Amino acid sequence: MAKLRHIAIATQHEEETARFYIDVFGMTEVGKIDIPIVSGYFLTDGTINLAILNFKNDQVAGVERGKEWSGIHHFGFEVENLEEIAQKIAAAGYARRDDINQALGLNMGKSQHGNAEVRYSGPDGIMFDISQGGWVGTPGHPAKKDKPSYS
Repeated sequence: MAKLRHIAIATQHEEETARFYIDVFGMTEVGKIDIPIVSGYFLTDGTINLAILNFKNDQVAGVERGKEWSGIHHFGFEVENLEEIAQKIAAAGYARRDDINQALGLNMGKSQHGNAEVRYSGPDGIMFDISQGGWVGTPGHPAKKDKPSYS
């Protein structure tokens, strides 16, 4: 069964937003990123990874929202088998977001950054990631504080 393991919040104030979730809810910082396409923090409660992200271009954020949009951006499921879930998603009538996957450098089964392998749009245009390896700070994922993913 798939497990919800990741929620990403888009913001233009990543430090202030991360500090809120750390100070108020006691989340732990497990990673930080600042690369040309995105900056932000990766927090965890030990079960779910919370990414606080400032997308630096519309392609990475998804053109329907753009880099200035703030709010819950996407969420992610850890799955046992990427191909099986991909087939189920396709059978349900939903497609990969290859525009975003390409901008992020994601490739089905071959994450360059250690977390999500591919992004999709589901019902109502809600975006989600799938990962076979999970996200930093979640059960079973090796801590990768030096090279966290941006998704």
